[in-house]
Amino acid sequence: MPALDQTEIGARLTHLLAKRFGEEARVLSPEADLSDALAGFDSLAALEYVTAVEGEFGIEVDFVGDDVRYWFSTLGRTAEYVRDSVEDQAA
Repeated sequence: MPALDQTEIGARLTHLLAKRFGEEARVLSPEADLSDALAGFDSLAALEYVTAVEGEFGIEVDFVGDDVRYWFSTLGRTAEYVRDSVEDQAA
């Protein structure tokens, strides 16, 4: 997979969230806590988000080794996680 920049990753993540949460997701700042900013972003929604990110970017999240609660709590952190994961796979 070619290198992805933060802007492209962020746009794709926003699109994933917007599928479930609508326009509410499109106006999120990268630093917004998803569980606070999106009504209904509970543990099940978080798991669905992680699964959707895996599918969108062709990565596999390590639920044991990675701090999933941290990395998937904001768009900015998720984008950083995705970028690093894609780079690791390419290496």
